[in-house]
Amino acid sequence: MEAILWVAFAAAVAVLLIYAAVLPFGAPYLPTLRKQSSEALDLLALKPGQVFVDLGCGDGRLLSLAAERGLKAVGYELNPFLVLYAWLRTRRYGRQVKVRLGNFWQADLSDADGVFVFLIGHYMAKLDKMIVRYSKGRQIKLVSHAFKIPGKKAASQKGVLMLYVYNGTKSKAP
Repeated sequence: MEAILWVAFAAAVAVLLIYAAVLPFGAPYLPTLRKQSSEALDLLALKPGQVFVDLGCGDGRLLSLAAERGLKAVGYELNPFLVLYAWLRTRRYGRQVKVRLGNFWQADLSDADGVFVFLIGHYMAKLDKMIVRYSKGRQIKLVSHAFKIPGKKAASQKGVLMLYVYNGTKSKAP
């Protein structure tokens, strides 16, 4: 019985460490509500076939909704438990959805038309530089949940969701 308790304790500590390990890279897992997930995709207004990227995809909810709208969806997640859960949740969409285990700061956004992020505020300036780098010569739309990009005006806002539109090297306000 004592061995079972030690195994359970070790497993609980391992799970906590895995969930805490993402903090230096972005934000802990907090699921976006279904209504806000739909509203985020509405703000992006992507057309079927376009590429949606969820930076920190968590449980894969937005990836599933994006696939239902005919979008190609790519999610990046550091937590291996959430990667597995998101993969299981989205596997019915086949190659239309990709779930990648990894740090989204190394993500390739060269094909992204729309990006969603629920990130801690002090990382937003770094995210802005990343999107600017990938938007050269084309448009990328970014929806941020709750946190503003410093020095930028959102093109649109719905509740806590803010849309930023990057054309070339500048973000665009309405």
